[in-house]
Amino acid sequence: MQEELQETEKGAMNMEFLENGSVTSPRGFTAAAVAAEIKYIGRPDLTILYSKVPAQAAAVYTLNKFKAAPLQVTEQNIANGMAQAIVVNSGIANSGMGIEGMQQARQMSDWTAEALKIAKDDVVVASTGVIGMPLPMDKLKAGIDKVSQALYADGGHDAARAIMTTDTVCKEMAVQLRVDGKVVTIGAMAKGSGMIHPNMATMLGFITTDVNIDNQALQAAFKANIDDSFNMVSVDGDTSTNDMVVILANGQAGNAVLTEDSPDFPAFREALREICIAMAQKIAGDGEGATKLIECTVTGAASKQDARLAAKAIIASSLVKTAVYGNDANWGRIACAAGYSGAEFNPDKVNIFIGDVQVAQNGMGLQFDEEKATEILKQKKVKILVKFNIGDAEATAWGCDLTYEYVKINADYRS
Repeated sequence: MQEELQETEKGAMNMEFLENGSVTSPRGFTAAAVAAEIKYIGRPDLTILYSKVPAQAAAVYTLNKFKAAPLQVTEQNIANGMAQAIVVNSGIANSGMGIEGMQQARQMSDWTAEALKIAKDDVVVASTGVIGMPLPMDKLKAGIDKVSQALYADGGHDAARAIMTTDTVCKEMAVQLRVDGKVVTIGAMAKGSGMIHPNMATMLGFITTDVNIDNQALQAAFKANIDDSFNMVSVDGDTSTNDMVVILANGQAGNAVLTEDSPDFPAFREALREICIAMAQKIAGDGEGATKLIECTVTGAASKQDARLAAKAIIASSLVKTAVYGNDANWGRIACAAGYSGAEFNPDKVNIFIGDVQVAQNGMGLQFDEEKATEILKQKKVKILVKFNIGDAEATAWGCDLTYEYVKINADYRS
């Protein structure tokens, strides 16, 4: 564990991303994964993440009315603000299964608690995969029994791989900062590649930290950052039934209890924000069939809500996404998406940029260097800037291009 962190000029501690960081980088967390053959053969598809002591817990869930059974069980379990373990399977979503699904999710929770010898309501349950299929409970039980005996401190990397479905890259990281003179670590893993359009998306996110924090402060820091990170991602405009992001804080860093009034609370909240944004970008950049990450920032809006609405509409637009894929600097598609987003603005004051090339001013097109714009659009990360010029609010959203490969992946997803 790194105990020395670099000071800034003002004496505040820099946040530092850890090399090879994972969800088990914070003290007191272990994990493991097994190939339970729930749907996939020969690849890990079941994981448990465990804290050696009960942890403060907070979560946000999909707004899809077809909320999957695991989320409903999780809501019940962590209503008291505490959890000690997370169990996740990939391949089958346990969604759209009615009473049977609820029974299976509850059994999944109970088996995990029994295997780990912890309270039954201290388990977070998550599933991801195909909707409308029953879980193979015999395989699930055998997998839980096996993985619960294999937990280890570096198991976060295995856990991050086990929650993947159509993901092409493993999404994990960790950061450190100092709180109350103690080194505090925040780790994260996530999955998500398609059916991504939060408020929440087939997006699962699991964040761990060893900070000692009261639940009210944890809730405040966590939920304040979700709207600017995971809820500003879109891959395909579909909001999943299973989306959930959970944070556990087990207090093993040994700092004095962090509250919203603590001097170091803003630093912790900002570090959490940075890791949430970084994970959101990883999800957007790994969109199904994607070749490019799109980042759209809207500035000069009358309100934060207006900026969010416009930025997200632009990166979610199929026409914008296909234009980026085709390296076409078609600024009219950007303007169009902003116009139907529901954001309030004056079209006659809007300026639009693709990278550092201004393509529109005061709502009208400009003569611009098409070749330079095309070169910008060929990059792995394409930045779009829209200036409303009527206020001080701004927001950023992340998405990806829309390719032929996306259609191929989703045309035969169940096979």
